Formats: sequence, C-alpha cells, structure tokens
Amino acid sequence: MKGVMFIMKYLYFAVLSATEDKTKMEVSFPDLRPHAATFGNDLPDALHMAHDALEGYLLTAEDFKEKLPTPTSYENLSISKGELLVPIEVDTTLAREREQNQIVKKTLTIPKYLNDLGNANKINFSATLTNALKEKLDV
Repeated sequence: MKGVMFIMKYLYFAVLSATEDKTKMEVSFPDLRPHAATFGNDLPDALHMAHDALEGYLLTAEDFKEKLPTPTSYENLSISKGELLVPIEVDTTLAREREQNQIVKKTLTIPKYLNDLGNANKINFSATLTNALKEKLDV
C-alpha cells in the first residue's frame, strides 16, 4: 500500500552486569543470545550501547526477513545478584528514516524580533530547529 507507513517498535529486556574487574558493564539480551550483546564503560554508556546493539540486530533481522523470538515477559526472566534487568525499546522505522537522513523543507512562523536577532547573530535557523527537535524528541 503506497503512502502507508508501518511503525516497527520492539521491546526486549537486556541484562546488565559488571565485568569481573568492575571496569565495564556487560549487556546481553536473554531472548537474542548469543547474537546480540555489547558492553559499556559505565551504566549510562551500557544503556546507550544496549539500544545501539539491539537496533543494529533488529535492522539486520528485518533486512534478512528473519523470524524474531517473541520477547519474554519480565516476570519470566530471572537475574542473578548484581545484575540489572532493563527494558530496551527500538523503533526500526525511525532508525531507517534517520539513516536515510532526507531533508524536508518546512515553512514556519517566528516573531520578527527573534528573526532579526538570529540574523544579526548569524544563527543557522535550520540547524537550530533540528537540534531543538532532536533534544525535545530525545532522538
């Protein structure tokens, strides 16, 4: 169907645990073992890398039309002492659009004084709006 966009969102649980020497955080996905795994330098980095690894795995699986396992419910997953169970959500539709990075022309209205100040300060309005949208949408 032309013009219809299907949104592909997935949610899988990741298990995070510190390495033996406590210098890194290992990340694995119980439903996707042994194929999807990564690590981070600390918890925030591990969470970022978990999203990145899951996104890459899912995009590849979609490309090759692989059947994905149904995500296990958190009630049915067990973790060991010192491990964290974290839900990781990926929107592969958004990821594909981000990869294509097509530019769209928008017409918008702003107050004249902001336009004048922006021009006087050589502000790139497109870049400013893009950055503000990315921050607002957390992408």
